[in-house]
Amino acid sequence: MRKVFQHSKNVRIRIADVKSVDTENKILKTSIADFEYDFLVIAFGCTTNYFGNTELEKHAFPMKSIPEAIQLRNRILQTFEDVLVASPEEIPSLMNFVIVGGGQTGVELAGALSEMKTNVLPKDYPDKDFASLRIHLIESSPHLLNPMSDASHEASRKYLTKMGVDVRTETYVSNYDGKIVSLKSGETIAARNVIWAAGITGNTLDGIPTTSVIRGGRMLVNRFNEIQGMNDVFAIGDICSMVTPKYPNGHPQLAAVANDQAKMLAKNFKLRLKNKPQQEFEYHDKGSMATVGKRKAVVDLPKFSFQGRLAWLTWMLVHLMLILSIKNKISIFIDWMFSYFSNDSTLRVILKPAARKIK
Repeated sequence: MRKVFQHSKNVRIRIADVKSVDTENKILKTSIADFEYDFLVIAFGCTTNYFGNTELEKHAFPMKSIPEAIQLRNRILQTFEDVLVASPEEIPSLMNFVIVGGGQTGVELAGALSEMKTNVLPKDYPDKDFASLRIHLIESSPHLLNPMSDASHEASRKYLTKMGVDVRTETYVSNYDGKIVSLKSGETIAARNVIWAAGITGNTLDGIPTTSVIRGGRMLVNRFNEIQGMNDVFAIGDICSMVTPKYPNGHPQLAAVANDQAKMLAKNFKLRLKNKPQQEFEYHDKGSMATVGKRKAVVDLPKFSFQGRLAWLTWMLVHLMLILSIKNKISIFIDWMFSYFSNDSTLRVILKPAARKIK
């Protein structure tokens, strides 16, 4: 972030834990200092929703942040190492990966693990047969990628099934104790790795009235992203819910919505400075997409959808364009080309905290 704003001399960045907001005195209280504000914009997104199940929260792996994603990568790679020395009784649970949630995160992760099983593990572990490794994708609704089109529902399921993923829809996980996944149907799955991608809930902030917070922890905002019942306090992105004629239940919690809301809010701040009328936010859906694997993706545009190789190339192009800086774009493009032609991955490093001995 500091690199991005190097040339913006009126931007200051601080890393801190936000504790509360005093809206009467316009003070934001944090772990490092209290900050006075004229306008406050809340954009701290959502966190994993375990729906009140403390056992799931304790044992399942989330991936809503970079540290969580790194932790999950470490766990997956370490599991393959553990399989080499595990007892016959431990092998079945280590060989089962359960992903809960059939949205974009769950579908893309299931596809990545399946391709890793096919293309990477046989080369990295020639002395171990990973044929018995199973990837289970569990979704409570009738379809994968539920908000997308029927064609995308069918294509994503077909791709994953062909890749060997055990896809289960209209299936509910009731508990997980770190070793056994319990389904509401009474069935159980022995698994040491459960990845929770089933839902999100808003992060909380003391000082925001409970009357301004609705289901899912989202803050109710008006068409200018100002929090209901508050002055000069705004919320954008996943954390907010804005009711419009096109979206009576609030906008989808997508990065595209957050980006557009940020741009409109910035524009309205400029209009305020010029004493001009502000503009109401209106979201124009540009479409949704998800990648399942190499040459396998689904794309929904406002008027039509398509799947397969063209969808996969479209997904890659769009995500490459979203990467900041030319250097990063080139570096990632080279990595993608290497992975495409080699059917291999460069991600092998297991990052663990160093233990320092202090005498």
